[in-house]
Amino acid sequence: MKQGTPHLRGIVIPESELQLSFARSGGPGGQNVNKVETKVTITFDYMASHALSWEQKGRIARHVRVQSCLNADGMIAITSQRHRSQLLNREDAIEKLHELLHEVTRPRKRRIPTKKTKSSERKRVDNKRSRSTTKTKRQKVRSDED
Repeated sequence: MKQGTPHLRGIVIPESELQLSFARSGGPGGQNVNKVETKVTITFDYMASHALSWEQKGRIARHVRVQSCLNADGMIAITSQRHRSQLLNREDAIEKLHELLHEVTRPRKRRIPTKKTKSSERKRVDNKRSRSTTKTKRQKVRSDED
């Protein structure tokens, strides 16, 4: 896999479609944190991407997990600041984007409806009958004088 280019089942996202920005990161690193911009944010405009089909773009747009990653411009923004080096954070952010797009563009597995067994149906009806009897016994006894 070429560095900086996520692969998705034959789809290659060109590095030119990824926008990288760097900032100072919090966390461990000592004085290095105050000097070096190790935090990496990758921005990917999936709607303008030529590497994705319209079907894939639609899946990405509708997916719940992507909604939390969208910035104000409607582009996917992934941030990484786990590591002390900019290079490792860059690779980590690209890997996060790859995993997100791979999960989102994967077709959903169709559910095969199953039949209820006779035993499960019998248990359900018996349970309902038992609950009904219990509730009936809790009611006040009516006199025949009404």
